[in-house]
Amino acid sequence: MGDTLEFSDIYQEHKGSWNDGRLRFSKQTVVYKSSKTGKVDSIPAAELNLAHWRRVCLGHGIKLGTNSGHVYKYDGFRDTDLEKISEFFKTNYKLEVMEKDMCVKGWNWGTTKFSGPLLAFEINDNAAFEVPLSNVSQCATGKNEVTLEFHQNDDTEVSLMEVRFYVPPSQSDERQDPVEAFAENVLSKADVIQATGDAVCVFKELQCLTPRGRYDIRIYPTFLHLHGKTFDYKIPYTTVLRLFLLPHKDQRQMFFVISLDPPIKQGQTRYHFLILLFSKEEELSLTLNMSEEDVERRFEGKLSKNMSGSLYEMVSRVMKSLVNRKITVPGNFQGHSGAQCITCSYKASSGLLYPLERGFIYVHKPPVHLRFEEITCVNFARGTTTTRSFDFEIETKQGNQFTFSSIEREEYGKLFDFVNAKKLNIKNRGFKEGMKGKIDEYSDSDEDQHDAYLERMKAEGKIREEGNDSADSDGESDESFNPGEEDDDIAEEYDSNASASESDSEDGDDSEDTKKKKKEKTVKVVKEKKERKPRKEKKRRPKEVGAPKRPMSAYMLWLNASRERIKSENPGISITEISKKAGEMWRTLSKEDKEEWDIKAVEAKKQYEIAKQEFKDSGGGAAAAAAAAAAATAAASSSPKKENKKSGVKKEEKKRKSAGGDKEKDRSVNDSFKSKEFIETSEDSSDSDKKSKSKKKKKKKEESEEEEEAAASTPASSEADSD
Repeated sequence: MGDTLEFSDIYQEHKGSWNDGRLRFSKQTVVYKSSKTGKVDSIPAAELNLAHWRRVCLGHGIKLGTNSGHVYKYDGFRDTDLEKISEFFKTNYKLEVMEKDMCVKGWNWGTTKFSGPLLAFEINDNAAFEVPLSNVSQCATGKNEVTLEFHQNDDTEVSLMEVRFYVPPSQSDERQDPVEAFAENVLSKADVIQATGDAVCVFKELQCLTPRGRYDIRIYPTFLHLHGKTFDYKIPYTTVLRLFLLPHKDQRQMFFVISLDPPIKQGQTRYHFLILLFSKEEELSLTLNMSEEDVERRFEGKLSKNMSGSLYEMVSRVMKSLVNRKITVPGNFQGHSGAQCITCSYKASSGLLYPLERGFIYVHKPPVHLRFEEITCVNFARGTTTTRSFDFEIETKQGNQFTFSSIEREEYGKLFDFVNAKKLNIKNRGFKEGMKGKIDEYSDSDEDQHDAYLERMKAEGKIREEGNDSADSDGESDESFNPGEEDDDIAEEYDSNASASESDSEDGDDSEDTKKKKKEKTVKVVKEKKERKPRKEKKRRPKEVGAPKRPMSAYMLWLNASRERIKSENPGISITEISKKAGEMWRTLSKEDKEEWDIKAVEAKKQYEIAKQEFKDSGGGAAAAAAAAAAATAAASSSPKKENKKSGVKKEEKKRKSAGGDKEKDRSVNDSFKSKEFIETSEDSSDSDKKSKSKKKKKKKEESEEEEEAAASTPASSEADSD
């Protein structure tokens, strides 16, 4: 038996929901740490006086009682854990673990027993159920009834709203009503907030960021009261998880953050954090509404009756003493500007990210607190909008991802060193890199490894600086660019006036400026009208008739053999899904199973090579080529007749269209209005008539030559048949 016993996946009931965590029994203490909130319950071993082993809904559970009256219940043990726990308790705590059965009769009458913070309903000395009185929010009495109302928890699917107890009148003691006695016992341990008596102190008009507004904070012995213009909140000190005191980046303000579980509610809104903003220059003199003796007895020197100092110091000191929790401040991290935080954005709102000794906290909208122990990995990603910033991504064990974007590039080195020092798993650099401190056996010289992302960002910064330095040279090139001239060229190139200007130059315009411009125009047009050479089509090799098929790969051989089995195992599966399923199955096959199909693939390839050689030796490839050539010549001999008929029909259609088109053009030209650009001299018109006549003669010659060629191309066999 060792010095400690540890159990994981142990559950603790909290206001109707089960929170998992780890439980450790040591010689001095019993420690339970919640995985959800990170809250730690520590029970000194000397205080234990009760240990019951019971069968519960989540397997087996243990119930521990202390001398001060507190009761702790932990569930989720196995049946075999009883021997180890009982032996450990006997050896180290000198305490015997007793097995206690729960009553499962289902009766609804019995006796109630108040034991510390629990109300137990017992039937024949066996507990049927137990109600933690700290979950009670209200207690109402009737004639013979007591109604208990409970705090609601958002994490539970089903919540217990109220329980009613019928208390029969007793004839033994007539002085005290049994209903009132029952209610007094409940209220003495219940978490019912009643603003009775005077507040210990009051802080007026404090600026609150969440919930937004200015509130008067009244400090009571058991709860905190926020009084605003529209809303009031009462926060029990038992719901406070952590306290944070964070300096603002401007070094003139301070954030005081109170983490709450369960959160305060306003309609459907939940506030898990209470964030107060103070100015460092604000001073305050505070007097507690208690006598000096009471202050000394209650706070044991942590507070005094009369105090003075900065406002944020007064609030943090009072809260620390009443809540009895430590205040978390930023550690040794310092950013590029010397501040202990990093400016970034989360969910479209800008805020500050504070790297702490055991986690990260983001303020202020919405506030986020992430502990290192619930982080699986972090990732440094390039910014989506600009290269001057990067994103910092955090993935948790619950599967949630938090992305803090728009972080300045200069903060990368500091943040990377901090994450590396805390031994967090960095996604960019792999598992072993981030966890090198935890796994010494597999660690390597990762500290000297080249960081490509950091070097890339530095190189981009140098390129940008060089670009800024060469701004003057860029300006000179911009000056040489003349937008007016460029616009003129574009207009001339696509304008309808281009043909007119060319005809004017032919008529003998001797101005030198116009000649220069026209030369430039012709050069540009020639450049743009260069025709691209058509791409050569790749000729595919014709398939050889009767050639052997290529061999299948190992995967295809396995797929053909396994296709029917996949269909039978997955009825109604489609063809595409079969291929996906087969690919997954093939990847999961072991090397031994794949080796069988690899051997078959090698054998198939050998058989293919033999068959291919036999095919070539028998002249299969040459015979196939000769057959293809014969088929091509036969097709060529039959095609001229059809082509001649088609060409003759097409030529007649072209003649008709050209004749009709010329007549229509002549009519449209004579009837339409002629602008200056299209008015021609008599000499020009005669030249155009001559040109049109020469074109017609050329067409007639070409047509006659084509007819002669067609007559000559008719095969000799047809002439012999006609004779």
